[in-house]
Amino acid sequence: MAIFFIFKEKKMSERDTFLKEFRGQTIGSVTNQSSTEESFQNEVLRPILKLQNDLFIASFINYVAKNKADFYSYTVEKKLSVIENAIQKDIKFRNALKGMIIALFTLDEYAVYIKNSSNINKRMMSMLIERLKSQVQLFELKEN
Repeated sequence: MAIFFIFKEKKMSERDTFLKEFRGQTIGSVTNQSSTEESFQNEVLRPILKLQNDLFIASFINYVAKNKADFYSYTVEKKLSVIENAIQKDIKFRNALKGMIIALFTLDEYAVYIKNSSNINKRMMSMLIERLKSQVQLFELKEN
């Protein structure tokens, strides 16, 4: 642990500052009554999900191209189900998406994440599922 903090002090302050500025402001309210996970969601996860939205869309389109050849012919309800199942059940895909999010954590945020990873992972994936579902119209037939 000591190495972690020495490394942080010497190397990461510029990175942390850059990441916070790059991601933008908190989305949602954070109060003294907010739980750690709720604060983390609004201060960290929501801005990252917003920033990475286009990458998530592109990743899902690639996932569909490789795994669900007939996806574009599905009904909206079936597409919503595929989105949810892809993120919940395809571990490789889910881990790739988590990596796109975790890569934009500061070291302090990563420390919070590792203490609460199970609950934060559930929040991350739930938010990502809802984000992709709300944009299902983007997953119409695309010609290359």
